[in-house]
Amino acid sequence: MTKVFINGSGGTTGLRIRERLAVRSDITLLALPEAARKDVAAQAALAAAADITFLCLPDAASRELIAELGDHAGRVLDASTAFRTDSRFAYGFAELSDAHAAAIQAANRVAVPGCHASGAIALLYPLVTAGLLERDAPISITSLTGYSGGGKAMIAEYETADRDAALSSPRTYAVTQAHKHLPEIVHVCGLATEPVFQPIVDDYYSGMAVTVPLPQGLLAKGIGLADVTALYRAHYAGKPLVSVLAPNQEPFIAANALAGLDRMQVWVNGNDRRMLLCARFDNLGKGASGAAIQCMNLMLGLPPETGLLL
Repeated sequence: MTKVFINGSGGTTGLRIRERLAVRSDITLLALPEAARKDVAAQAALAAAADITFLCLPDAASRELIAELGDHAGRVLDASTAFRTDSRFAYGFAELSDAHAAAIQAANRVAVPGCHASGAIALLYPLVTAGLLERDAPISITSLTGYSGGGKAMIAEYETADRDAALSSPRTYAVTQAHKHLPEIVHVCGLATEPVFQPIVDDYYSGMAVTVPLPQGLLAKGIGLADVTALYRAHYAGKPLVSVLAPNQEPFIAANALAGLDRMQVWVNGNDRRMLLCARFDNLGKGASGAAIQCMNLMLGLPPETGLLL
């Protein structure tokens, strides 16, 4: 029986992890007494005793606990932004390469990818590593998310009966181009230039659609719609949590189509002159809790989709 400690189980990510794991017969969930919930020494002691610990905490709290644990005690999956570019942590997106999957399997420390970053990286990494997209290419990214991505405070704001009328419309944010997922996207994809990033929150609970436009001339010469589709299909072949759709099969792309699920869809739309790369998933699924559980499964030597909803 695998002993699991979810530190921060009251937030949206922690709650979804608990929901998935509570029905598994191979998992025993550990918890601190309420009086010790914010005691870092007590958290570290339980994390060291557990087989797996999920950190669903703010960045500063995650850093404090990792410092208390040191580099070796316990196997930890951190869902904050704190360690996604830290070389001590395996990056938790197994589908990027065999090396990423192997690093997760062997790791004591794993950084769970960010939601916006997951979609952008799923689209860009195969193109960059195949040499079809230059590392210094001028890239722009648009990412539409449900309001659960903002955590409990934003959920309460959206679900209040007398809420502001502005919440009924899509809202662009991070307009200063300082979003916390940008360093992660640049680091993991090996980009030489930061993309222009436009995140948008809208009036629905969960689901995410990330799009990357590729105007003519941005890809290697002679590369068209069929070539990008073939690249994605080869890259994600045999990966149960990522599927590749045919081009232009949906006239409207609903960002919440995979809400409640833990898988991701990627595909390319448009034509050979102007393409639109697309990734769709649940920001709480493959964008957070589902990705974290997938990494745990790999660390335990289980099939990656164990206990997930696909």
